Amino acid sequence: MTGGGSRPGGRWLLGLVLPVLLLVAWQLSSTLGFFSANQLPPPPDVLAAARRLWGTGTLQHNIAISVQRVLIGFACGAVAGIVLGGLTGLSRWVSDLLSPTLGALRSVPSLAWVPLLGLWIGIGETPKIVLVAIGAFFPVYTTVSSALAHVDPALLEVGRAYGRRGVRLFGEVLLPATAPSLLSGLRLGLAQSWLFLVAAELISSAIGLGYQMTNGQNTGRTDEVLLAIVLLALLGKLSDVVLGLVERQVALRRA
Repeated sequence: MTGGGSRPGGRWLLGLVLPVLLLVAWQLSSTLGFFSANQLPPPPDVLAAARRLWGTGTLQHNIAISVQRVLIGFACGAVAGIVLGGLTGLSRWVSDLLSPTLGALRSVPSLAWVPLLGLWIGIGETPKIVLVAIGAFFPVYTTVSSALAHVDPALLEVGRAYGRRGVRLFGEVLLPATAPSLLSGLRLGLAQSWLFLVAAELISSAIGLGYQMTNGQNTGRTDEVLLAIVLLALLGKLSDVVLGLVERQVALRRA
């Protein structure tokens, strides 16, 4: 007999337990004096800040710009990750050539790229999108390369027997075969995109949720900082849920 927690509704309810407890702890920490209102505004104050910024149109604009940067950067980084991951996964020579360097670059922190991109590309939208693309690239590249390196050799032979070579072999045979790994890499890449977005907007931006955090800190509006953090968490979770649904549909079709 299946427990209630295994049903979709039960799982959602169980997943809400910790956020509710965190909200309660947040409220109590503010009202009981563990933190001052300036250090940790209670949730109603953050909601009031959301209504105020929404009324001026600032919040919608910040959300839209941040989402746009993530989507464009993620798309560029994911495509590059699939292409280079495909090359390194299928060719030992290409893997020996690229893997050591890409493995080293993967360890570079997001903030370390900011000044370099500023010097190379300048200010504006392009360096921010490039930074997001860098964040999305490495998880996708790593998962695709690893999945292809461990693909069943018989699958390659079958594809070649049906006349598939090069791009057609990769796109029509190998990529569908590695779809679960690819989707897992895409989910990781999307999460990384949000992290790298914040790094970009914290340093060099005049709009976006990262900028809202910096501006709130500079002006003493901790409620705006907390609002930006909550929105980033919700947007990141929402985007992951969407990709999770796609992953589930792919798994059902393969079953």
